[in-house]
Amino acid sequence: MTDHDTEPALQPLPETGVRLVLCVVAHPDDMEYGTSAAVAAWTGAGVEVTYLLLTRGEAGMAEAPEKVAPLREKEQRRACEIVGVSELRMLDHPDGMLEYGLPLRRDIARVVRQVRPDLVLTANFDFEAYGGLNQADHRVAGLAVIDAVRDAANPWVFRDLGESEGLEPWQARAILVAGHPDATHVKQVDEAQVQAAVDSLSAHDAYLEHIGDHPEPAQFIPEILRGRGEGLGVEYAVPFRVFDLGGLEAEQG
Repeated sequence: MTDHDTEPALQPLPETGVRLVLCVVAHPDDMEYGTSAAVAAWTGAGVEVTYLLLTRGEAGMAEAPEKVAPLREKEQRRACEIVGVSELRMLDHPDGMLEYGLPLRRDIARVVRQVRPDLVLTANFDFEAYGGLNQADHRVAGLAVIDAVRDAANPWVFRDLGESEGLEPWQARAILVAGHPDATHVKQVDEAQVQAAVDSLSAHDAYLEHIGDHPEPAQFIPEILRGRGEGLGVEYAVPFRVFDLGGLEAEQG
């Protein structure tokens, strides 16, 4: 018996009543390594998707940050258009120096209360990820998202959001972690949505050119997504580790 044979079967993502999804990641391009296929599927079905980027990715290229930040924003907006994202928000936390703490948690909680999403999505924030040591901002971002989603639901945490800004507490139904090695659920995507993911990563052409030896998106993104829905009889799927906050499975039932 192989390890694959002993793995628990992935379940289809419960989505009954899902109308709003908030995706929170550290940098431009973080959503584009396959996860944007799920975004294309959601927007194609009428679900409203908002991106919140915690930095502008200004430290990710050889040129000066003042030149890189607007370039990466332009590329991210193009990527968003490709997969139908309705709104892109970008914060000004420093790229490469993202700090876990109350200011970051407050900034994320504020957007959760403003957007009022059913699902909040972030990227894998394990110490080891993607074949090596995970980048520092990724680790900070994911942990801050987990805590900020719960902060957003608690009226006694960041009381100023309610008292000064008029933002009522909001309880998201679930947190989804993309790229997690222990996925629990998958979202089915089709060939056109996989192609949209390829095109959305390709939109970051200046960044990919800076990396130099980066493989072509069409060479690896379909392979990442192929076979993940095997137990469900679908060719392509995006896997997630799902943390149900009490409203996902119950709504589905």
